[in-house]
Amino acid sequence: MTVSLVGLDVPDFSLPATGGKEFRLAAQRGKPCVVYFYPKDNTPGCTTEAGQFRDLHAEFAKFGCVVVGISRDSIKSHEGFKAKLGLPFDLLADTEETACRLFGVITTKKLYGKDVQGVERSTFLIDAAGVLRREWRALKADGHASDVLKAVA
Repeated sequence: MTVSLVGLDVPDFSLPATGGKEFRLAAQRGKPCVVYFYPKDNTPGCTTEAGQFRDLHAEFAKFGCVVVGISRDSIKSHEGFKAKLGLPFDLLADTEETACRLFGVITTKKLYGKDVQGVERSTFLIDAAGVLRREWRALKADGHASDVLKAVA
C-alpha cells in the first residue's frame, strides 16, 4: 500500500534529461510542475499518454506549467521516443530508480505469469512552492492528460 504524499513538500531530486540537460525539481520552483511516470518507451499505453501530453502541452504552458515524463529507460531510448513523437517536453532517465522510489511508483506486476518489479503509471502535480497537490496512481493512459490539465487550471 502506498501512502499519499499530498500536502507535503516534495524533496528535491536531479535526473538526466533529454537534450543533454539535467533536470532539478528545485529549479522548477515558482511554477507548477507535472511529473508523470510511465513504464516503458515505445509501448502502446506510454505512446498514447505521451502523445496526449504533447497535444495539450500548449494548454499546460498557458498556466506556466512544466511537464516531464520519467521512466527507467536510458537517455538514448528517451531521445528516440521523444523524436519519434515530437514531444515538446523533456523525458528523464531514472535508471537507478531514484525518483521512482521517492514517489513510490515501483510495484510488483505480473509479466507472463511471473512477478516483476515495474513502474506503475502515475502522475503528480506539484505547485509553485514545491508542495504536492494531486496524485493519480495506477491510471489508464488514455484521457489522463486532460484530467491533469483540469487540475492545473
